[in-house]
Amino acid sequence: MAEQQEEKQSTPPRRHPALKVFLWIIGILFALIVILFIASFFLDEPIRRNMERRVNRDLKGYSVRIPGLHFQLINLSLTLKGMTVIQQAYPNPPVVYFPRLKASVHWREIFSGRVVGEFRLDQPRVNINLQQLQAEARSKVPVKQRGWQKAVEDIYPLKINTLTINDGSVTYLDVDGKNPISLTHVNLRATNIRNIHLPDKVYPSSFRFDSTVFGTGRAAVEGRANFLAEPVPGIKAGLRLEKVPIDRLKRIVARANLAIEGGILEAAGDVEYAPAVKRAHLQKLSIKGMRLDYIHSAKTAAAEERRAKAAKKAAKKVTNKQDLLLRVDELALTGCTLGMRNEMPGKRFRVFIADTDISLTNLSNNFTEGPAKAKLSGKFMGSGVTSATATFRPEKKGPDLDLYVKISNTQLTSMNDLLRAYGNFDVSKGTFSLVTELHVKNDAVRGYLKPFFKDMQVYDRRKDKDRSLFHQLYEMLVGGVAKLLENKPRQAVATKADISGPLEKPHTSTMQIVVQLIKNAFFRAILPTFERQVTSSQKR
Repeated sequence: MAEQQEEKQSTPPRRHPALKVFLWIIGILFALIVILFIASFFLDEPIRRNMERRVNRDLKGYSVRIPGLHFQLINLSLTLKGMTVIQQAYPNPPVVYFPRLKASVHWREIFSGRVVGEFRLDQPRVNINLQQLQAEARSKVPVKQRGWQKAVEDIYPLKINTLTINDGSVTYLDVDGKNPISLTHVNLRATNIRNIHLPDKVYPSSFRFDSTVFGTGRAAVEGRANFLAEPVPGIKAGLRLEKVPIDRLKRIVARANLAIEGGILEAAGDVEYAPAVKRAHLQKLSIKGMRLDYIHSAKTAAAEERRAKAAKKAAKKVTNKQDLLLRVDELALTGCTLGMRNEMPGKRFRVFIADTDISLTNLSNNFTEGPAKAKLSGKFMGSGVTSATATFRPEKKGPDLDLYVKISNTQLTSMNDLLRAYGNFDVSKGTFSLVTELHVKNDAVRGYLKPFFKDMQVYDRRKDKDRSLFHQLYEMLVGGVAKLLENKPRQAVATKADISGPLEKPHTSTMQIVVQLIKNAFFRAILPTFERQVTSSQKR
């Protein structure tokens, strides 16, 4: 009996049959995983070569190089390393560089009955320059026919449902390759791109974008979208810009004859763009500390005229358009200097308003939103205290506006370049003031412009001793006329230009009409035709 008990104790216990089956399954799976893991490395190079060939076959005008690839059979993920995209016309720099791009099955959506993919891009870099943009614009092949969608499918056959970009950058280089304009730390996440969830919603997908702008600014856009909408995707999002240094755009805006220095931009608003609606709404847009000059020159005169016509045509196209609403609740400029430089031969001058504060409210392309109102304060030519108000009403029968401007005690010496350009004289002392009121309605204008000159001294023997005799006589003539016109006891030269009658070009834009009215009245009232008088005297 004791021997039987001892034999039972020495005999090992038998394993349950189910446990043996489970262990076999685990062993087989482990072996299969190891085999798949090892096999993945043998597949990488054939897949890489085939993918690079197919992508380049599908693209038009661009080429792709894929130096590294790893396909993981275990989870069906694909990782590309060092992928570059170049434009064939201008291959340097590469348009896009992907240090690491990972595509995989979006496993969570398997439970929804959909097999879709997700893409993750780490530190992608986009580089573009003016030559590449011009080549793209000249191309006769539409973007939709460049093969981009087919190329993405060649990389990974599943439709993208989730896209994540981490720490990307976008850099623009101008012609000279200097002072790049860049967005850095670009992050983007878009989900439910294939509308698997909430398909009955107008915007079933969600997305968020944020970036550093021009080194110190910040941009953020967050909202919802329908990326599958036809004929164009639809989005509805809020946006915010903070501390954006806009003078980084100086080389770009220079092509529009604008010279910009300094300036910090901030904005907040929302946008909705879809097949059935197009709306951009800014609650506030502000610019602080900007110096902006418009430059008129002989070299660019023809281009300026073309741009003006194009701007007029574009403005007319969007004004009161029913399916498009552009609106700014408040546009504010603070501590800015706004000027105009004339660089035409023989008539070089600059006029400007310093310390300018402007508030423009209820600005819209659709005047059913109500009238827009503007207020301005500043210093004309750095010394003349200036204030202006304007009201722009619905343009049912052409431009409809009221404008009031007052300038007080501008130092006349600061206007000498202007006086020499249009009156062929300058001054050694004196002040200038101006009051104007203009009303435009029903293709007609009425109002007045009244300038005042006080203590004006035109001829100075010491300053003008090196000038020609005729010019000295001319300046003496101007000074004499000023003395005759003095309004004693205030010792001010005053005249008044009444402005009334039909508009010369009633279909001109409101802004062009305002500028032309002030320019014509200003020079006719302030700068009498002394130049013609002295020219006629010289001929005698």
